[in-house]
Amino acid sequence: MARIVMKFGGTSMAGTERIRRVARIVQRQQAAGHEVAVVVSAMAGETDRLVNFCREASALYDPAEYDVVVASGEQVTSGLLAMHLQALGCKARSWLGWQLPVRTDDAHAKARIEGIDSDELLASMAAGEIAVIPGFQGLTAGNRITTLGRGGSDTSAVAVAAAVKADRCDIYTDVDGVYTTDPRIVAKARKLRHVTYEEMLELASVGSKVLQTRSVSLAMKEKVRVQVLSSFIDDDAPAADTIPGTMIVSDEELEGLDMERQLITGIAADKNEAKVTLTRIADRPGAVASIFEPLAQANINVDMIIQNIAKDKGETDVTFTCPQSDLARTQALLEERKEAIGFYRMIADSKVAKVSVVGVGMRSHAGVASTMFKALADRGINIQAISTSEIKVSVLIDADEVELAVRVLHTAYGLDAA
Repeated sequence: MARIVMKFGGTSMAGTERIRRVARIVQRQQAAGHEVAVVVSAMAGETDRLVNFCREASALYDPAEYDVVVASGEQVTSGLLAMHLQALGCKARSWLGWQLPVRTDDAHAKARIEGIDSDELLASMAAGEIAVIPGFQGLTAGNRITTLGRGGSDTSAVAVAAAVKADRCDIYTDVDGVYTTDPRIVAKARKLRHVTYEEMLELASVGSKVLQTRSVSLAMKEKVRVQVLSSFIDDDAPAADTIPGTMIVSDEELEGLDMERQLITGIAADKNEAKVTLTRIADRPGAVASIFEPLAQANINVDMIIQNIAKDKGETDVTFTCPQSDLARTQALLEERKEAIGFYRMIADSKVAKVSVVGVGMRSHAGVASTMFKALADRGINIQAISTSEIKVSVLIDADEVELAVRVLHTAYGLDAA
């Protein structure tokens, strides 16, 4: 018998028939003798609807009240799933974030989990009751409702799995695992049986939408084994234990598996990128800090940074990327500080995208970057910026060339399925 946390996303919970399907999947796991807790998202599109209500109420809405509104979507689906499980003859009840409670900091709309009180939850599961928990929501020390940011239900599920010391956390989505790249772009993309935490963290951070970045980071920290599966399976299909999706595991566990490792694990693309260039900045200590300090204070994440070699006049150009959704705020902040920073001109480009290759095999193999650069050059794709980590190489290219770049690189690294 295992202790399993199952998480179902918005697409899986979109309407009565899909919730009934989810209930049957959960029932099968309990019937196999497992202790089960379920974390659910709001129905697909519901959170967007609630967010729009907040924007209509006030352009400068109170983030604390925003959380009260948008947290309600998960409350609906948790109650409905508990009802469907009861209709199937299962013992089940919903546990709202404040009832456990899921304790968070007070950063409304992007709160971080600080701890989960699991004693009552464990007792309920041990008694054969299926616990249904709304993802995405928590409670501050002052007993105000918080939300964890978009995609936060993944993080909720991993946190619950860590709190109850689950054998694994199954994340059910509309795909049946993690692929070498987006199958909608490359028909020959292959499903991966295993991916390390580090690889999944890099893939999530550079555009893969399968798991939220924070959930992977938490799983790595708490050593929670995470499996990505599809909830869109036939009623007579075997349980998840016998048809696995993609298992996210530690390097140590992966080394013990009898499998051949690819040099590159996957390729991801992110179109939510914008490029900003500031020209003729004084080449002096502190000049670059004056650019990025206000952006950091505004919680704007900066990725690729390029500083050109200083010219004879002691001036330099600085180029960086930020999320496209933050471009307007970035421009406004820098314009406000133009005199203090001392730049001549700001040039912004939102028609760019980031393509990344990821794999732990890079640590022990040379030539990964050169293969990437040559493959793109051979197809006339210009590279505008480059960033690297120990297991990742990312390039910034024109947004119109993303799909071509992904297909070219997928073939260049030998990832196409036979």
